[in-house]
Amino acid sequence: MRKLLIIEDDRIIGSIYSKKFAVEGFNVEVAEDGQTGLERISAFRPDIVLLDLMLPKLNGLDILARVRAMPEFQRLPIIVFSNAYMTSVIDAAWKAGATTVLTKSNTSPKKLTETIHELLAQADSAPAAAPAPAPAPAPAAPAQSDEDAFQADQRRQFLASVPQFSQAIRDLHQTFLKTEERTAKIAAVGELYRHIHALTGGAGLVGADVIARISAAYEALLKEMHDKPGTINISTTRTSTQTLFFISALLEKAATLPRLTSFDPIVLAVDDEEISRRAVMLSIEKAGVRGIACENGGTAFQKAREARFDLIVLDVDMPGMNGYELCTKLRALPNYKDTPVIFVTSLSDFQSRARSTLSGANDLIAKPFVFVELSVKALSYLLKAQLALQRAL
Repeated sequence: MRKLLIIEDDRIIGSIYSKKFAVEGFNVEVAEDGQTGLERISAFRPDIVLLDLMLPKLNGLDILARVRAMPEFQRLPIIVFSNAYMTSVIDAAWKAGATTVLTKSNTSPKKLTETIHELLAQADSAPAAAPAPAPAPAPAAPAQSDEDAFQADQRRQFLASVPQFSQAIRDLHQTFLKTEERTAKIAAVGELYRHIHALTGGAGLVGADVIARISAAYEALLKEMHDKPGTINISTTRTSTQTLFFISALLEKAATLPRLTSFDPIVLAVDDEEISRRAVMLSIEKAGVRGIACENGGTAFQKAREARFDLIVLDVDMPGMNGYELCTKLRALPNYKDTPVIFVTSLSDFQSRARSTLSGANDLIAKPFVFVELSVKALSYLLKAQLALQRAL
């Protein structure tokens, strides 16, 4: 019987996959923290490991480094679960010895099952350093009907938990907003992060891709705010609040939300400063969408007339046509009456915010900004527009 070790601090996700793979014929163990997981690798000696990177006591990167330092486990297949927005962590996981990396927000049980069977087959065919007993045959992949039944059952459980979970994250966010003492505020962000981290995994598990996608981005923002408290400011707090409200609205409609269809938005980023322009483009790319950059308002307006963009990100202080003027001209075009416009500018005083609103902008982020904050904000507006198009919200 093949042995599977799941190192996952979310008890719900760990329990679900434990039961699923036990039914498929695996001998499964679950470790709920990194230190226990490392110890069980040595004692349980699994054939394959499913490893979450964000763990208490010992994180996934440390586990990977220590396991790969042991000669007997250098070929052990290790599947890492991560957040697509934490690119530096993903790169570190590959360097530390991950066999493959999957993102929780878009990995279905079927995809995970296929990956496990593929890696076990590869491990069986790899040349051994010395003669060894023939490996036990890998459990057969489940029939499609079993997979569909599993998915339907998990979706029912997910939907049943939504009201209580939604209330919990709203309460946690209120605690974060009301807490003034620095240490307690950071702790509140950390607790909210852990809940959203669980939501990302749960939504991805049941195929709720709209929720999983924004939850993954929001999770990354909260992690940044927790690990770097200096990023907790008026702008990130406002973005956090907006995103929490959006997620709450999605959860209320979770039973009827459609899957994303034809979601391939294009963003126009306009900034005369090259470094700022690159930062905006990186943030857009982190959100998993395409972007086109312009260095002045005139060129941007011409591009907008020639093509259709789903979101506009504007600087304010630009030579020639400034951001306010460009936004006003865009709003006069039939195709851009309702297109979301976000200002990213160093001008963040009350008067500048008022002018941005009067010119037709939807939102404003102050420079210097946290990259993932713009990713979250851009993705929120794009998903809302897509859902409106699909008549879901």
